[in-house]
Amino acid sequence: MKSTLAILLLSAWPLAAEAQTLVAPFDTSYSVVNLGSVPGLPLNYGGLVVKIDDPSKLIIGGAANGANGALYTVGLVRDAEGHITGFNGEATFFAAAQYNDGGVAYGPGNVLFLARWPVNELGQLRPGSVATDRVDLLAPFGVESSHSSLNFVPVGFPGAGRMKLCTYIGGQWNDVSIAPDGLGTYSITNVTQVAIPRLQGGPEGFTYPPVNSPQFGAPSMLLSEYAAGKVVAYELDGNGDPLVETRREFISGLTGAEGANIDPVTGDFLFSTFGGFSQVVLVRGFTRPCPADFNGDGNLDPDDLSDYISCFFAQPPCPRADFSNDGITDPDDLADYIGAFFGGCP
Repeated sequence: MKSTLAILLLSAWPLAAEAQTLVAPFDTSYSVVNLGSVPGLPLNYGGLVVKIDDPSKLIIGGAANGANGALYTVGLVRDAEGHITGFNGEATFFAAAQYNDGGVAYGPGNVLFLARWPVNELGQLRPGSVATDRVDLLAPFGVESSHSSLNFVPVGFPGAGRMKLCTYIGGQWNDVSIAPDGLGTYSITNVTQVAIPRLQGGPEGFTYPPVNSPQFGAPSMLLSEYAAGKVVAYELDGNGDPLVETRREFISGLTGAEGANIDPVTGDFLFSTFGGFSQVVLVRGFTRPCPADFNGDGNLDPDDLSDYISCFFAQPPCPRADFSNDGITDPDDLADYIGAFFGGCP
């Protein structure tokens, strides 16, 4: 992204020119692993997410920002500790996703939500679909052109469950309310432009590092800054929105930082790059996720079990009672949670 000139410059730049550097103090706790380019994936790369029902596969955007854009899957190679070390085979077509950009994230019911740039649209893809099922124009909701990234605040963070989206040029930050539309996708019911200073650096994909990870003393988000060539960290306020004054550089020396995702197996941070360096990069050192830590305080204890049971038996059950995230709250969720609780944290 984000202009024809920028794409040409990125494509022509020597690969050796990119020097990915962890910025202090993060360099003492984390390490960078460049996984390289995805075999068979059309340039340029968009956002990415580990497949929710199969962590041996990665979903990633190809031919991003264009009318021929699509999502692809590629197999992942993991080591004995579960860390991703490479790709298994070539990318294969997953679903048509025109204008896909840095924001690719699972929402309620395992629906994939997609940022669509430069057309300023929100796309949705139902489980099993091979084409985008729903597209909403965002300008009528006050979203500036053009929307580039989105995600849902995870359990254990302030604002858990809220949908957030950001725009590229102006760095406008938005809080989004959605509701089921009866077709397996979701209607936008409200968009609130959050009154914070604009995000800088050409914001693209963002995600939420596991609680209690080294050098993250408060709930935070990681954001790919495409134009600045950086990944940065922000602490979050009580609504899950970034506190702009807390911005810290996490990685510098990038070209076209694009997507952002946390590996659900290891907690590793994954991001993609767009342009001449279309690659996938991994950062190790984060705390491993523990889904059974229901209140997200970093400890697995009876409070988590009590909180989940209260959530499950509420009338109606609270949204987080759907532990399997299949869009249905039923006894299987209760059994799955109890199994996870007594299985302990990794």
